[in-house]
This record gives sequence, structure tokens and C-alpha cells, in this order.
Amino acid sequence: MQYVKLGSTGLDVSRICLGCMSFGLPDRGTHAWTLDEEASRPLIRRALEAGVTFFDTANVYSDGTSEEIVGRALAAYARRDEIVLASKVNGAMHEGPNGRGLSRKAIMTEIDNSLRRLGTDHLDLYQIHRFDHATPVEETMEALHDVVKAGKARYIGASSMYAWEFSKMQYTAALHGWTKFVSMQNHYNLLYREEEREMLPLCADQGVGVLPWSPLARGRLTRDWDSATERSRNDDFGRKLYREGDREIVDAVARIAADRGVPRARVALAWLLGRSTVTAPIVGATKPSHIDDAVAALDVELTDKETEQLEQPYAPREISGH
Repeated sequence: MQYVKLGSTGLDVSRICLGCMSFGLPDRGTHAWTLDEEASRPLIRRALEAGVTFFDTANVYSDGTSEEIVGRALAAYARRDEIVLASKVNGAMHEGPNGRGLSRKAIMTEIDNSLRRLGTDHLDLYQIHRFDHATPVEETMEALHDVVKAGKARYIGASSMYAWEFSKMQYTAALHGWTKFVSMQNHYNLLYREEEREMLPLCADQGVGVLPWSPLARGRLTRDWDSATERSRNDDFGRKLYREGDREIVDAVARIAADRGVPRARVALAWLLGRSTVTAPIVGATKPSHIDDAVAALDVELTDKETEQLEQPYAPREISGH
């Protein structure tokens, strides 16, 4: 395993982050394909044994049960001070007023709920899951600053939004002397590279760590274009992210993987890990091989010709994932 600093902070994170959306009770929330606690724990343990120290979940994943499962597993298999634990806030946690968003009330309520479910007194990274157009930026940034000053989070991060929105939030924090975001968790992979236009240059300029979600494009980059999985058949959100023209890129991944004699996931992740702006891709896992391939991708170095073959078919598309 390799370890790097998260952005311009002094925090060390593993170059592979285990995304924990795959863990949670299937009958809770909207992800019927998730793994229950008995099936999840061996994967979390395998990640730890492989040197993964960075774990990312969210309050909204499987109605909070992801946090519960992850918290119990990490307490059983790891020392708290040796891992970097991240969660997120914004998604709807109950019906009615104030059940979601980035108001002071929502943030202060949800940080305590997340800490309770995770069984810890602090998060290493607390992230806003999306931009909240219904709440003043000043209210959100001051509330997050107070969370940090209360010791409930060590750092704060953001997720998919427009670069101007992220810049506005950072400027607001700087203007008032509040805590700024140290990371951006954004949609970035071989099939979706629109982040290269504005967000990634902004992060590079400002020393913000980049943590791409869906690095394998919901598994699209790991299998034949016309094949399907239980998750893809029930993934309404994922079907909106990619298009028929992406088949050529998927085929290029397959060719290079076959020539090298390695699984396709390693090639797709190696490309992402080779981007200078990327700190750690957030890799989900429902099988041990998913973790093994992610870790092994660290040792795959693509040639210039292979990189060109992977990048050349890409065509601009509308912004998605916000």
C-alpha cells in the first residue's frame, strides 16, 4: 500500500479508499444490492489487512446502517488512531422539515447521529454530500467550522458541485476565518472527465485533495458493455451517468487488460491513479477480488501509448453527478 498526504494537510491516507456504500441492510434505504453485516465484515477486514486505512461512508447509505456496520467492524479489527474515517451529510434522513440539507440544524443533528452510529467521538473527515441551494453558504460554512472546533471532525471536505460553487464556499470560509475544505469527492473516471475542465485545476491550485467516486463507472469499466449485474439492473442513478458512445472506451480497457493479462479494473484504476491531481479513488467492494484488484492497480504503470488509447475516444458531455 502507498500513503500520501490529503491535499495540503498533514493527514496521511492510503491511496485506496474503501467506499462503504456497499455495506448496509438491503431492506433499508434505496440500495437493495448492499451486503448485510455478516457479509460486509470480511471485506472490511481484508481491506485493513491490505493496508487500507481510509474508509468513506455517509449517513444516508442504507438509512444509517452502513455507518453502524462500518463502525462495529473497525472497532473490532483496527485501532481508531490508525484509520482515517470519513462520512457525509446532506441527504434525506427523515421526512418532513429539516430532514436533509446543510442548515446549521441539520449539520449539528447529523454529526451527532453519525458519531453515535459509528461508535466514535470524532470523524477524521466530514464531507458535505452535495451543494445545498436552499441554505446560505455562510450558515453552512460556520456550522462546519463549529463542528471542527468542537472536536467532532478533524477536517472537512466537499463533494460533487460546480467549481464556482466550491470556490464560493472556500472564499466564504477564508473571509471569515472559518475552516476550509481540504478535499473534493467528485465524479471522475475514464467515462466521465468533465472535472478536468475546471474542478481539478482549481483543486490543484488550492492544494485540495481529490477523492473520485465511482472510479470504475459503476462497474462499467470492468465488464462487457452489454452485460449487467444485480446492481446495474437496479441502479436508476447510474443509468443516467453514461451513454452508448462510451462503449469504445470500455473496449479499450478490455484490450489493454487482455494484453497485460490482468483484470480490467486494474487498468481503469491505474489510469486514475496516474492522474497527478488524484489523491485516492473511493473503491466500493462486494467481493474480495474488488479489494485485491484495487490494491494491485497501484503497481500497474500504463505506457504513453496505452494512456492515449484509453483517452482518445472520450467525447465531451453534459455535467452529471451533482
